This record gives sequence, C-alpha cells and structure tokens, in this order.
Amino acid sequence: MLDYPIWPATVLSFLVIIGTPTLTQAGSIPSPELASHLETIAELARPSPMLPIPAGIFVYGSKSVPTAPYGNWTPFDDTELPQHRVWLDTYEIGRDEVTLGEYLVFLHQRNHHPSDELQKLLWHVITIHFIPDETLTRWPALYVTWTEAKDFCAAKQARLPTEAEWEKAARGSEGYLFPWGETTPSSSLAMFGQHHMHEIPILAVVDSLDHGKSPYGLHHMAGNVAEWVQDWFGPDYYAYMPERNPPGPTTGRYKGVRGGSWKSARIMLRTATRGGAPPDQRSATIGFRCARPSIKSAN
Repeated sequence: MLDYPIWPATVLSFLVIIGTPTLTQAGSIPSPELASHLETIAELARPSPMLPIPAGIFVYGSKSVPTAPYGNWTPFDDTELPQHRVWLDTYEIGRDEVTLGEYLVFLHQRNHHPSDELQKLLWHVITIHFIPDETLTRWPALYVTWTEAKDFCAAKQARLPTEAEWEKAARGSEGYLFPWGETTPSSSLAMFGQHHMHEIPILAVVDSLDHGKSPYGLHHMAGNVAEWVQDWFGPDYYAYMPERNPPGPTTGRYKGVRGGSWKSARIMLRTATRGGAPPDQRSATIGFRCARPSIKSAN
C-alpha cells in the first residue's frame, strides 16, 4: 500500500496541477522520424462510443462529516459543500477519455503541429521506452489546453461536460464515493499514485480497467488523466447554484478539472473531489472527454 501525505483542504482542489505548468504555444515542425510516428498514431485512431446518462436526480457534492470514511485517506474539501440533490436532463458522454490518436487527427485537420511538450514526450517514450504506436494511439490525449479540448469537442458536434454532468456520470444516481463504489482504490480499479523521476506519464489505454468503470459504464473517471470540464471553477458555487442543470459560474480564473490523474493520491480519486487549472495550461496530467445533449431530448 502506498503512503500519501495528508493535504490541507485549501490545497486539495488544485493538486491536479502536477509538475511545471506550461502555457499554450504553437508546436514546432516535428522531425521526419517523429512525423512518421505521429501519422501512424493518427491513422490507428478509433473513436469511442457516447453513452446515455438518463435524466433524473443525483447526489452532488459531499456532506460535512467529523471523520472521513477511510480515516486520513479521505478528507473533505469545503469546495464540495453543501451536498445537493440535483436534477440533470438526459445527455450523452464519452465512454472513454479522448485518445491521443483522435487528438492528433484533430490537429492534422487544422494544419497544427503538436505542442513541443507533447512532441518531446512522444519522442522519449518511443525511443527510450519503446512504446509502440499501437499503444500510443489509445493513450489519453494530454498536454491539451482547455480551449483545444473545447474546440475538439465542438468539431464532433459536442462540448465538454459540465461539472455536474461529469460528476453524475462518475458516481451514478446513488452518489458513490468512487466510480466503482465504496471500495478503496487499487491498481485493478484505477491508474494512480505513479511516480517517475523524469516526470514521464505512466498511463493506461483509455478502454482498460473494466473493474473500475462508473455505474454508467465509463472508463477512467478516476485516475489516468484528470479531465477538463466546461465550467469555470467556483470554490463557493455549491452554496448558490441552481438545483436543476447547474451551468457553473459565468466567470472565473480557473477552469474545472475533475477525476485525479496517474500521479494522484487516493484522496483525489473521489468522485466529489474538485479542482481547477488555468485554461491555457498544458499538463501531462490533464486530458478530457466530450459530452452532448441526448439526441432524444434534442428532438
């Protein structure tokens, strides 16, 4: 069992930002050798299905309790309070995180090069760790800014999920502590708690770890990469939000990030844990998935 520090509640919400953040920059032209791999990774891309989430009420946020259910492993953050029962209309959300292969297709269609950070990472894992293109195409997209994630989803006639949509898809209508239920996280349920001396991401392919799926069948709603959501991050938003289809704050400094990453401690994998990051940040710990209104509800 891995040991983790106990983080103050005021720090918890921003621990999704791991390592040195970088701001958005256009990528350089890749070398011919890397360009060949990028082309193959894109050619191998396969989209994952969108899964329906039924309309109804779910438990959103956390209760204030004197002791955490797993002792020191699960402190409760004040930004998760108070707990609500919130109604959401039916919607659809990606079963999997958007893959690296899909993201490279998107960049190619817009004549954009991958960021220098992503190029450096891929060249390293290809030439030093010998990770094949067939695996990399199924890695989650990473080093993606919030705007790029938003634009990717828009190109698919979709959008980023709201924070409420993300949480319902992760925990179900009964308000599970983790996507799979109440069981303490383990390596068979989520990719988390990983460390590498050179900050190389230790990732799972997006459709793996079936035992860790959410009640609606979504993979990696805890760990692997944390995920951008549509909302601005409002630390006190739960105190005044509407209890039907909450859209999130209208302004803010950070965009919401949910789910914890490959580097997160157990406490960050809880379905109610909230976080945020600057929208122009690129990180090896943040990816995304898309959502859209249900086709049935739109008709």
